[in-house]
Amino acid sequence: MNHLLQIDATTMARLLGPASVTDVLADVLRAGLDPETAPARSAVPVPAGELLLMPAAFGNHAGVKIAGVAPGNPAAGLPRITGSYLLLDGETLRPVALLDGAALTELRTPAVSALAVRHLTPDDRPLRLVLFGTGPQAYGHLEAVLAVRELAEVIVVGRNPVGARALAGYARKLGALARPGTPDDVGRADLVVCCTTAREPLFDGALVAAGATVVAVGSHEPTARETDTALVARSEVYVEARSAALREAGDLLLPTAEGAIEENHIAGNLAELVNGPRVPSSGRPRLFKSVGMAWEDLAVAVALHRAARTA
Repeated sequence: MNHLLQIDATTMARLLGPASVTDVLADVLRAGLDPETAPARSAVPVPAGELLLMPAAFGNHAGVKIAGVAPGNPAAGLPRITGSYLLLDGETLRPVALLDGAALTELRTPAVSALAVRHLTPDDRPLRLVLFGTGPQAYGHLEAVLAVRELAEVIVVGRNPVGARALAGYARKLGALARPGTPDDVGRADLVVCCTTAREPLFDGALVAAGATVVAVGSHEPTARETDTALVARSEVYVEARSAALREAGDLLLPTAEGAIEENHIAGNLAELVNGPRVPSSGRPRLFKSVGMAWEDLAVAVALHRAARTA
């Protein structure tokens, strides 16, 4: 049996930074990957929570992520998300690498958001960011946004004041003006990023300015959402893939069930943003809702494997 290359979280962070991972995702979309045809996620209830299986194949590789969502873990001092990623040779389906699945998720999810931010926000001035969440994804999103945009200010909103102060302090270490804030701060934001475990809306969507962009990544459950119906209805909405969003995105499915929007309310997917020629509206808020897709994990795993072999 061939040697199975193992890539841990520390190695991942050394091999690829946020800007590079964002470029990797853009490159596979430019190479013709169609997010709409990507395999669906399988969710299996287990006693500790939920087991997620995410297979994908593109180009010279295939792979599958096995992720665990264990809500009781944080109380025991353990991460809520666990997982492993098995990368396979596309021609023979022989395993070539085993990656830390939780670290892979923490790397690719912010990069997906950063790719949307690249296409949905202005690049001619520093942006005021309001960031909801204080966990690993919040830290990752801060780094990823800073990799693609200059920030005038970072305002951290979290349930835990200690966590919010800590993340604001980290933002200052990265060179940004930062402070803890409240949900009402979205009214003066250019960019709002939501990466929480919330199941109900985090803020009043009527407060969001017409030219602002909101990114929501926290949930892939049809019954959970971070944004309210008011925001979704008045926004130009973008998603990774319509197929995945209409299966899993509670932020869109709940307003649809209420009759506030229809399925054709989605303006475009990530491939259409990257490949153009669509220009986002400036007269309405822009909402990017992601649920996490297997093709993203595969693209980043392939890039990490390639970088590890040449390092």
